[in-house]
Amino acid sequence: MTENALKERSGNLCELCNSPKDLNIYVVPPKIEESIKTSAYLCKTCSSQADNADIMDKNHWRCLGDSMWSQEAPVQVLARRMLVRLRTEPWAQNYLDMLFLDEENLAWSNENTPEDQDFIIHQDFIIHKDCNGAVLSAGDTVTLIKDLNVKGGGFTAKRGSAVRNISLVSDNAGQIEGRVSSQQIVILTQFVKKS
Repeated sequence: MTENALKERSGNLCELCNSPKDLNIYVVPPKIEESIKTSAYLCKTCSSQADNADIMDKNHWRCLGDSMWSQEAPVQVLARRMLVRLRTEPWAQNYLDMLFLDEENLAWSNENTPEDQDFIIHQDFIIHKDCNGAVLSAGDTVTLIKDLNVKGGGFTAKRGSAVRNISLVSDNAGQIEGRVSSQQIVILTQFVKKS
């Protein structure tokens, strides 16, 4: 019954990569009940990599640029989980920035499973962005867009100064750290532009 419903919903194609080969029901963890609301129809490649992050082929998952727009909750949840695993890839981070899940599906996506212990992020995952909305990563170089008085430093960080090899403040999306005039300072992301 469930398999027939999934075949019909998917058009008999993998719901993540559109492959027509080796398709099976995949119950999205931590759900255990096989139903159309908890399962996706996946090819062997997608299901095996969803269960084992160690064998992931990064290029295979570029398919998520299409499947992440699915209206089906299990597919949305899986797409987000896989993008989270790949978030160090710029294209995956871009997809994550565009992806929106309702609260219920986001919570499901964030539920820790043994396979995702090291990869699943929670709702408090911080994304740092510069004044133009560009995503910042640790090690980036940014440029100051205005003069900043450094409290306790006794100097002004001048507009146009390059701050190299920044680090991200893990609990605040609005702050980064970097070295200016040989001093390590906290800088508000609204005052920097990614170089």
